[in-house]
Order: sequence, then structure tokens, then C-alpha cells
Amino acid sequence: MPKLKTKSGVKKRFKITATGKIKHGVAGKRHRLISHNGKYIRQNRGTSVLSEADTATVKAWAPYGLR
Repeated sequence: MPKLKTKSGVKKRFKITATGKIKHGVAGKRHRLISHNGKYIRQNRGTSVLSEADTATVKAWAPYGLR
């Protein structure tokens, strides 16, 4: 059987925690920040954990995990 390839976008955008959850950077923080209020910018700082519904999809795109 041939090896499965990991989607290259997943390698760049996600990390897997020790417990198997998936961390991702939050969207909406690149440009046009003047139209967002301060609360929105503060709450979307850093990374967050992906929801359980999306975790299965991302893990299918990374069949051997991420480093």
C-alpha cells in the first residue's frame, strides 16, 4: 500500500496536543482590525482548541499525526 500524504495546509495551521486535541490560530486578526472592537481583538489573542466536530476532519487530513 502506498503511504498517505498529509495535506500541506494542515501542517502549517494546526498542532496536536498531548491529549489528542487540535490547537489552531484564530481567524480575523490579520488586517482591518480598526473595524473590530477591543474585546474582539483581546478574546481572539493566541490559539484556541478546535471543536470536536471539526477534529475528526482535521485528523483525517493528517493520517500520521503532526510534528
